[in-house]
Amino acid sequence: LAPRRGWVFPGLDQRLAAVPALVSAAPPGRLYAAAAKTAKKGSQKSKREETKEKKVTRRRPLMSKPVDDVYLTWYYKRPSYDLEEAVGMLKKFQELDFTYPKQYVYMNVFLDMALQKQKKVDPFSSIVLLPYRFTDETNKVLVFTEDEQEAETARENGAAVVGGVELIKWILEDEIQVDFYVAVPAIMPKLIPLRGKLKRKYPNTKRNSLGHDIPKMVQFFREGLEYAVQDENVIKTRIARLDMPTEQIIANLKTVISDICTFKPSTYDPIVRRLVIRSSTSEGLLLKLDGILPQMEKVEGEGEEEEKHAEDDEEKQVQES
Repeated sequence: LAPRRGWVFPGLDQRLAAVPALVSAAPPGRLYAAAAKTAKKGSQKSKREETKEKKVTRRRPLMSKPVDDVYLTWYYKRPSYDLEEAVGMLKKFQELDFTYPKQYVYMNVFLDMALQKQKKVDPFSSIVLLPYRFTDETNKVLVFTEDEQEAETARENGAAVVGGVELIKWILEDEIQVDFYVAVPAIMPKLIPLRGKLKRKYPNTKRNSLGHDIPKMVQFFREGLEYAVQDENVIKTRIARLDMPTEQIIANLKTVISDICTFKPSTYDPIVRRLVIRSSTSEGLLLKLDGILPQMEKVEGEGEEEEKHAEDDEEKQVQES
């Protein structure tokens, strides 16, 4: 455009003549890619060498008790408290924080499910009747009976649904949904179609849901506290209200713990490994297990007899195979 417009640029011709030489002198793109690739490998090696040269930082051993009121928690072991002291601390936290005084008290139980010879306790669920009730909520209970007098007794004691064989179809179609099922022995042969549907809630003598004492069974399942093992070894459940007396909170906690301990034989280590108590708005307090776990008297030779029986069973299985 410069000659046409009459513009004059000194040395413009020389610059235009040198442009093809610059373009032709450029190296091919493949060489640039190869150079970048080698640089990447070198950077990875340098990073690895740097990580090797770095010293491994070891965590210092935990100390037992802090000296001051303000300290770094990860430098010290988690403190544990007596049950009565922990309940008093929860009540004090509520007063200092001005939180709801009737909040629930919870406990987290960490279990030791291991048994000998690579066996373990299967996750379980149970229901327990607490000595001191802390809520007005009740469970819905269905009673299977064909006797009119027993049906009337069940209704008087608070059963939500009472009936006989006619309830089977409605339960299978999910038209009736309750929390627990109770039955008398006379009707059990007719309830076999419900075995696969109800599973663990199927009436059973071990779960105290099969018997003749209808008032006792209905009260037990209406007012009982149900808990179950979560994540294979943890139980989380509420046990009381914070405004209840300390003695009642302790009694409810010990009742649940004693029921949990029945699911592991006394000849093995205690099933409760760690116990934490808290309220709805407070931190968890680790409890000392002394005085909380029920004292199981071990019979001498009882563990040896169980091992002998287990070995005999294994020998029998080998011989049969």
